[in-house]
Amino acid sequence: MTEPTQNSDNKKLVYRLVGIIGGMFLFAFALVPLYNVFCDITGINGKTRGQALYQDVEIDKKRQVTIEFLTNVNRGMPWDFGSKVKSMVVYPGELNEVRFFAKNRSKNDIVGQTVPSVSPGEAALYLNKTECFCFDQQVLAAGEEVEMPMKFYIDADIPEDVTRLTLSYQLFNVTDSVKTESAATK
Repeated sequence: MTEPTQNSDNKKLVYRLVGIIGGMFLFAFALVPLYNVFCDITGINGKTRGQALYQDVEIDKKRQVTIEFLTNVNRGMPWDFGSKVKSMVVYPGELNEVRFFAKNRSKNDIVGQTVPSVSPGEAALYLNKTECFCFDQQVLAAGEEVEMPMKFYIDADIPEDVTRLTLSYQLFNVTDSVKTESAATK
């Protein structure tokens, strides 16, 4: 091989490798929106839908579903957060309410945001929240505590084999991102 041909082949290889790396980056960047669309369509991974409207439906008193409530606070966030009850037995079609509490133990105002998840994932399609603190960010002043309601119903079409589900909330500190957003809009 002559030197000009080898240099040309090396340049082609470098361009191909850079193209492959660029393609991999774009693919990785697109995975999050694609994953969210996939979860919305299938209900996999326990992603819940947005706010639902309750319509009077026949309550199925022959079936009971146990729902457990789990709460977690992201590491380093000085809040207490939990539900007033750990679990409850409900009837499909029945509107229910559970109360959660939060307390800011710090000396600063903090903005919190919860992210819900339902397990098993297929049950997320049948858990309908009509009112939830998770729809909005929660602002608590230093030392403030609050009680927050969550109203929900289990759709009567929930599969017969789903008799227990878990609703989990992860609480995150979003104070810095809220400050950044409000500074950007000024």
